[in-house]
Amino acid sequence: MRRTERYKVHHKANSLWQMYSTVSFFKIVKNFIVIQVARYTPFLRMKNWLYRHLLRMKVGERTSFALMAMPDSMFPEKIKVGDNSIIGYNTTILAHEYLITEYRLGEVHIGNEVMIGANSTILPGVHIGDGAIVSAATLVHKDVPAGAFAGGNPMRIIYTKEEMESRQSPDGHEGRNS
Repeated sequence: MRRTERYKVHHKANSLWQMYSTVSFFKIVKNFIVIQVARYTPFLRMKNWLYRHLLRMKVGERTSFALMAMPDSMFPEKIKVGDNSIIGYNTTILAHEYLITEYRLGEVHIGNEVMIGANSTILPGVHIGDGAIVSAATLVHKDVPAGAFAGGNPMRIIYTKEEMESRQSPDGHEGRNS
């Protein structure tokens, strides 16, 4: 289950029409510009600096955001990524969702040494545990346990940490029957 806070909208228009009553227009403009610069820069240190200092994201050491990764433009400060993780090409990390009659906000926690495959989408309120692997093009709509391998749309746990470890031979290479 995702950890989100729900806010009802009591107007006739859908919740997106009221977004500027929930977040400043100028904050969104600034965040959009910073994110667009970061999406296209090939310099990982610069990208992480922009995220940490201008968007107030919590980004661990040696974490890599691939080209075109897209953190939440409205609430990037609700995103935390641990050390030595990789966020794949064109991955979107959302901390908000605006629906017809409500909007939801939730922190996203991505652990240490996590691999997120290209073109994945991570929804608000999701926690991805240390050492987890999320395959490409996955819609992460629920938590991923530490060390697990998850994928698909809808996402499912393909291997648990224990199953992943049992697939490894003692010399660290995958066994013949995998």
